[in-house]
Amino acid sequence: MDQENQVLNDDYDDIESDTGKVFERIYSQPFLIKRRNTTSQIAIVGANVCPVESLDYEIAENDLFKQDWRSRKKIQIFQYVLLKWVFALIIGLGTGLVGIFNNIAVENIAGFKLLLTTELMLKHKYYKAFAAYAGCNLGLAAAAAALCAFIAPAAAGSGIPEVKAYLNGVDAHSILAPSTLFVKIFGSVLGVSAGFVVGKEGPMVHTGACIASLIGQGGSRKYHLTWRWLRYFKNDRDRRDLITCGAAAGVAAAFRAPVGGVLFALEEAASWWRSALLWRTFFTTAVVAIVLRAFIQLCSTGTCGLFGKGGLIMYDVSAAKVTYSAPDILAVILLGIIGGIFGSLYNYLVDKVLRTYSIINERGATIKILLVITISLLTSICSYGLPWLATCIPCPADVSASCPNTDVSGNYKSFQCPSGRYNDLASLFLNTNDDAIRNLLSTSTVNEFHISSLLIFFVAVYCLGIITYGIAIPSGLFIPVILAGACYGRLVGRLFEPISKLDVGLFALLGAASFLGGTMRMTVSLCVILLELTNDLLLLPLVMLVLLISKTVGDIFNKGVYDQIVKLKGLPYMEAHAEPYMKHIVARDVVSGPLITFSGVEKVGNILHALRTTGHNGFPVIDEPPFSDAPELCGLVLRSHLLVLLKGKIFSRDRVLAGDKVLHRFSEFDFAKAGSGKGIKLEDLDVQEEDMDIYVDLHHITNASPYTVVETMSLAKAAVLFRQLGLRHMCVVPKSQGRPPIVGILTRHDFMPEHVLGLYPHIRLRK
Repeated sequence: MDQENQVLNDDYDDIESDTGKVFERIYSQPFLIKRRNTTSQIAIVGANVCPVESLDYEIAENDLFKQDWRSRKKIQIFQYVLLKWVFALIIGLGTGLVGIFNNIAVENIAGFKLLLTTELMLKHKYYKAFAAYAGCNLGLAAAAAALCAFIAPAAAGSGIPEVKAYLNGVDAHSILAPSTLFVKIFGSVLGVSAGFVVGKEGPMVHTGACIASLIGQGGSRKYHLTWRWLRYFKNDRDRRDLITCGAAAGVAAAFRAPVGGVLFALEEAASWWRSALLWRTFFTTAVVAIVLRAFIQLCSTGTCGLFGKGGLIMYDVSAAKVTYSAPDILAVILLGIIGGIFGSLYNYLVDKVLRTYSIINERGATIKILLVITISLLTSICSYGLPWLATCIPCPADVSASCPNTDVSGNYKSFQCPSGRYNDLASLFLNTNDDAIRNLLSTSTVNEFHISSLLIFFVAVYCLGIITYGIAIPSGLFIPVILAGACYGRLVGRLFEPISKLDVGLFALLGAASFLGGTMRMTVSLCVILLELTNDLLLLPLVMLVLLISKTVGDIFNKGVYDQIVKLKGLPYMEAHAEPYMKHIVARDVVSGPLITFSGVEKVGNILHALRTTGHNGFPVIDEPPFSDAPELCGLVLRSHLLVLLKGKIFSRDRVLAGDKVLHRFSEFDFAKAGSGKGIKLEDLDVQEEDMDIYVDLHHITNASPYTVVETMSLAKAAVLFRQLGLRHMCVVPKSQGRPPIVGILTRHDFMPEHVLGLYPHIRLRK
């Protein structure tokens, strides 16, 4: 076997042989270090060595693949296409039903808690009311934390960064596992019902992706679900498309925004897109919309308990008259600037809090639960204690709703106020987050909230949203951001009231849009989601303007919150554009030795030794005389394919080609990617000592057309190609003849800034 002084750096599974260099790089990353069981792998969050795998989106055009496509009949191709649409339908139905369940559960659990608190308040049992309110919150929070800490730690947080990384080609451990789906659903219900300043909208995206991943596993031999048609989906490409549909369905189920869901998947989640995927994604979100509408009609009859019109969020502001003049445009510009500044500050503080919580959470499940309980107690104290600072306001005479309100939701909470008066801060704090937003966006209620109350609520929600995200519960960022943005938007509306024609409810909506743009840095999808949420197309120009301004201002300071979290988690995400310094480096500059290659007909012992001593997932195959006139690159063979071939034991005592034995013994589906944790492992092989010196022919399983780049190509150009083609391995070949046929292999690891700047620290200074 020919070994050159280059390296196969594969998917963060390799560390340098120079231990000093490795640990020098480790300690330069002060955030978090995790050690794995194997001594050959070290995972560093935020650094360039990480145990996550990449996904195989590239089609391996080997002999088995070509034989399979030649033998496929038209009916089989029709079945394959039909199944894609059937799976899209199932994803839409499943995600829609989960969305309904989440809303009904939250409204009923939180409604019971708030009714109990209100009942005790009306009897002037204020301490018992607080004990009941805080006790319910603590119990629900502890249950959500226990689920995350003991069953599925990957379910904590929003899940959108993980889904975004998966669709970029990163296969992080357990992010789409069935246990993660279970905890995501029930943990989200418990966490939102516990009164945390979190939303169920972000987790719904993760939930939709988990449902799609479960469906896209291609069947299960364990449960005897091995229908012949399902085998077509045993590959990462089709799973990627299904998970894209699932992410879009999650947004559609969370916001009742089917078009917004499609655009969210296009703008924020997916790294690869095409027209066929657009149609299926749109179909999936349409199914979600139909399911939601059907249950809204059912629940309007009162059959869903406390769940009513307020359950599936719909902030209708279409009743307000939309007319605006020059002062209103100035106010909107001001809102955009405020949203960009507050949003970038929010992202900065969330980043700092997440780093702190990561260190705390490393101490074990008990500490995670204690942290959740602490934040829950703090949230309960703020929600119950701060309304005591507000003065009682007389009920407006022309209001159609009951005032004061003693039901679960409503604009006018009595709290401690006498009859005929209400507490405006209690109307915001002692409500579900959805109802609090609905109150802030209410139109024709200019003086409903004091300016001082709006200021207190904004500061409390802003700070609680920052310290709550990152604890061990499923938590979304959309609702906290909308709450805080709507609050300062209404505050600006009150200040501009003498010269403005816009309703303060519309100012609240524009404030929410500005804060969303300032934190998440999305424009098109957020614009459509907000318009679908509020049912008012007349606000389209103003929403577009405020989103563009807030995103532009926020980009001056830092990246979007999801991009920051992806980096913080150490996920090797490939950006759509190359870094400027990559123009000064060529492909051969970021590979180092030695490279492990195989001959076209290789000794079994050499293959096993390479598999045992490296974590590489792809190996170049080089044909040498007598199989070729001169050494030439035959292609690339995957670790998983080698394991299947070795398990089949098609060996030869002589170094000769195997002929058609492999084609007769195996089919393409024998080499298809198994579900999570179900593939063949090195320990499963039964290779005897006497088999080590015999040969195996690799030609039939070798991808004969791997993507290659010449060694003098700039790293920037190679990075763009790598990302756009969705590659896992990119072969670097020599520019001149007379040299070995391959220089090295580029993987995701080689394009990461930490790796490149670690090799060339001076390059950052170059323009």
